[in-house]
Amino acid sequence: MPAGTGAGPVLVFELNQLRSFVAVAEELHFGHAAERLNMTQPPVSRQVRLLEQSLGVALLERTSRSVKLTPAGRAFLPEARHTLGLAEGAGLAARRVARGEAGSIALGCTAAASYGLLPRLVAFAVSALPGIDLVLKELVTAEQLEALAAGRLDIGLVRPPFDRRRLGHAGILRERLLLAVPRGHRLEGRAEARVADIDGEALVMWSPVEARYFHDLVTGLCAAAGAVPRHVQFITQTHTMLALVSAGLGLAVVPEAARAMHFEGVTLQPLKAEGAVAMLHMVWRPDSSNPALATFRDAVLGEFAPARPNHLVQGAPPP
Repeated sequence: MPAGTGAGPVLVFELNQLRSFVAVAEELHFGHAAERLNMTQPPVSRQVRLLEQSLGVALLERTSRSVKLTPAGRAFLPEARHTLGLAEGAGLAARRVARGEAGSIALGCTAAASYGLLPRLVAFAVSALPGIDLVLKELVTAEQLEALAAGRLDIGLVRPPFDRRRLGHAGILRERLLLAVPRGHRLEGRAEARVADIDGEALVMWSPVEARYFHDLVTGLCAAAGAVPRHVQFITQTHTMLALVSAGLGLAVVPEAARAMHFEGVTLQPLKAEGAVAMLHMVWRPDSSNPALATFRDAVLGEFAPARPNHLVQGAPPP
């Protein structure tokens, strides 16, 4: 490996030469150094001589009875230890990355997930996976799926629908749906709400494009209950919906993570209806080359998702 100063010639020596020198310098005995290195004495002596030739200085004073460090040897010893430490650290870091114990994960999340699941997930990852750095990107589901396809994300936290054939996926969170009611509304104060209560009411609705999952979910619940609300706005994000409810614009159906937002002037009531739940999925590309992906995914699913058959599905391209 190269060594030396910017003003002098470039010096070239090998790590084995440094290891031999450090062992002899610490043992002050060639035989003991050879035993420590699991070598015979002649190769150790040869490695030290080659190092001295490369440096152009004597590092050791040798007699038939003793070995001592020269002044140059005393100065070189801490530098040799430091260089060996750097080399060993670099090798360890490379092996940890290859094993998935270290590295970086680009994690996509929806805004609603950032209020509920994400803080707990990040706290767990920091504690349980200290070698893996998280790069968080707040994106709606459609944007996450595009970023996954382009390789800009490693893992996404998304709502359905997504291509289950091409993406690995696992359900990670099951949330109840809540009815957000503005202050002073006739439904305020109830312990729970029914979908039929929405009939004829002004409803701040999810966007049929950017928030398709929630739009279809609420539409299906209303159809099943025979409720026909008046859609007053089409919105993408939960916090915007709650702001409009707080302003008295209408009701809204939101996921349970909305409780963490604490909007003044809004009460949240569990929606009593079959199917009034929302799912959040972890998705990833099975062909990802990031070794940290499997480590992060398996640890998170082991902590947050119940173990059950067919819980984790590795997507595969269609035939």
